Amino acid sequence: MSHPDGTSEETLVRAAGCVLWRRAPFDGELEVCLVHRPKYDDWSHPKGKLKHGEDWLACAVREVAEETGHTAHPGPRLPTAHYLAQGRPKEVRYWAAEAGAGRFTPNDEVDRVLWLPPATARARLTEPRDRALVDALLTALHRA
Repeated sequence: MSHPDGTSEETLVRAAGCVLWRRAPFDGELEVCLVHRPKYDDWSHPKGKLKHGEDWLACAVREVAEETGHTAHPGPRLPTAHYLAQGRPKEVRYWAAEAGAGRFTPNDEVDRVLWLPPATARARLTEPRDRALVDALLTALHRA
């Protein structure tokens, strides 16, 4: 199967993730979780590639657990990101997800997490396309 941009299903990299949020324990204000990936030295939302036969949402929830140590309680779908990664087209589907129980443990893939107010998170994110997801989260939560 071919996409409008001429790429095939075989070359498309499929990934999923969440814009993970919680209410701050000390004041109840909204916080967004960002992960730092030492391999790329960047700040992003937790996400990763689908495993063979895995559905998009299952991948997003699994990636949150692997990268942040927290369970994810998915909510509304957020915009899908399309971009080139190492010369290959990539599609990343995102969900808003409230953080559940868990505790972060640094690993090879993610060495730090930050819980930040939305405006601060937006400024810290490395990729502009990730900043738009913070705005989409705020819109989705406002509608809820």
